[in-house]
Amino acid sequence: MQLQDILFSQGFGTRRVCAGLVQQGFVAVAGVPCAEPAMDFVADGLKFTVQGVDWEYHEKAYLMLHKPAGYECSQKPSTYPSIYTLLPAPIRQRGGGAAAGVQAVGRLDQDTTGLLLLSDDGKFIHRMSSPKHHVPKVYEVTAKHPVDDKQVQKLLAGVVLDDDPRPVRAAACEKTGEQTLRLTLTEGKYHQVKRMIAAVGNRVEDVAGLHRSRIGSLDLPADLKPGQWRWLTAQDLAAIAGTPAA
Repeated sequence: MQLQDILFSQGFGTRRVCAGLVQQGFVAVAGVPCAEPAMDFVADGLKFTVQGVDWEYHEKAYLMLHKPAGYECSQKPSTYPSIYTLLPAPIRQRGGGAAAGVQAVGRLDQDTTGLLLLSDDGKFIHRMSSPKHHVPKVYEVTAKHPVDDKQVQKLLAGVVLDDDPRPVRAAACEKTGEQTLRLTLTEGKYHQVKRMIAAVGNRVEDVAGLHRSRIGSLDLPADLKPGQWRWLTAQDLAAIAGTPAA
């Protein structure tokens, strides 16, 4: 694969811009500057630098982001800044065209924090977002009022939300403190956690009240701080899918 095409696929601009980056000496492979845009490389696993920043070729992008409070999961946010501003420009421009860049797998409210997945793989996004696949998502909830066993039992038995007569059940629910609980869901309705908590006579605390800590068997890493992101590993992807890594 030509070097200029590798750069283009990874989001470094148009093919002309990518060729220019190479010709101007801004790209190095294995520490060696490259001046020929048409030079061929094996793309898979290729490590290179662009303007001194280390990169690695990924045919498809699979990322995790520790979403901070005060950000919207939208390309066109209405009130708060977009989560996409937390990502480097090449990640946002991968592939070029109207559908360039990665997309959030589902959404978290602007005041909800925690584990968010992003990808440019449409099949992966659909599989992770579809309620048919029952991918469990774990939320740490801080409630406005004390949580009692009756509320926990109601969440497990199922509550009716205003847009669907069918009860919505938590896959798992346990008290973790006087006003905190851990809630596991396998579907993603609009504001589902907040509406479920309201349906049992409580409410999610307005500030730092809702945090997603796990998707599948993948926990949000303790060393990934709010606003930080990283590539998913093969082990991470296996943990999300609930299958052992190859």
